[in-house]
Amino acid sequence: MADRRESNRAGLNAEKAVEAFLRGQGWTILAHRWIGAGAEVDLIVVKNRMLRFVEVKYRQKHDPVGLECVDGRKLKRIERASEVFLQGFQDFDEACIAVAYVTPSPTGWHIEFLDDPS
Repeated sequence: MADRRESNRAGLNAEKAVEAFLRGQGWTILAHRWIGAGAEVDLIVVKNRMLRFVEVKYRQKHDPVGLECVDGRKLKRIERASEVFLQGFQDFDEACIAVAYVTPSPTGWHIEFLDDPS
């Protein structure tokens, strides 16, 4: 149980780090942990009318699973949720799913922001 709580806490901290990273890159955070169509989107952000549905993945350094943890099933769930979100948001020119892959580093976090990983 403590391991699960620790993992959840690390995931939340990674999400906060990604929020700060994206803000620093000029993105506006529209939603955090948005739920629609039975799926959760970690972050929904917009910049220059580009909309991104961001899946944040925290992994320990040298984790052998890596980006494979964002599989087709997970992408489909995010896609369903994004379709529901888009019904009420029209102020964009393009939209896609992005993944923020987060690992710990000596200075805090290493964040790779990958647009449209499908």
